[in-house]
Amino acid sequence: MISHHNRDKLSFLVPCHPTSRNPSSGTPQSLKLTYPETLDRIKEEFQFLQTQYHSLKLECEKLATEKTEIQRHYVMYYEMSYGLNIEMHKQVSQDSLSFSADGQSTFIFFSH
Repeated sequence: MISHHNRDKLSFLVPCHPTSRNPSSGTPQSLKLTYPETLDRIKEEFQFLQTQYHSLKLECEKLATEKTEIQRHYVMYYEMSYGLNIEMHKQVSQDSLSFSADGQSTFIFFSH
């Protein structure tokens, strides 16, 4: 025997026929009309989601391309900065070891 509580669970799990809820809604033919409408709605939602997915995918690809370009620029600037830093240290080392004409050493200090 099904208790009242279990019967409510079953009615939730097993949908009732729409005409059984509203006897004035008409014949079972009205049920057939709701299926195509439901399918059309599902198709429209699916197409909308597909369009949205395609748009987001293109945006992600564009962002990935921009990210790659920015990373390339970062590496280029890093390499230039590193090269300039090496040259500056070489110049400082040479200048600090050079002597002036009267024999006194010349020191150049750079602040970072």
